Amino acid sequence: MNKELIIRMARDAGWKDLREYDSEMQEDIFMGKTQDLERFAILVAKQQREEDAKLVESMTLEWLDQPEFAQVERTTIQDCAKIIRQRAITYD
Repeated sequence: MNKELIIRMARDAGWKDLREYDSEMQEDIFMGKTQDLERFAILVAKQQREEDAKLVESMTLEWLDQPEFAQVERTTIQDCAKIIRQRAITYD
């Protein structure tokens, strides 16, 4: 994730960028409620899960010369990516 994406997620979660109100501020400073922070955490976690799932999906198959093993590898990769995407956020 890059800075622009994180800032966009903060805004999407309801956080207000104080630079919008004070043009002399030199950096992004955000204000929000607890619910905004929770929504932001969910957006960040969802984005990270998607990036992790895509990383898994980009794995190179090692058994291309043996189709039955390659198919097992493909299925395993797809299953892992699916599990990563389905993970829920839990609060302790």
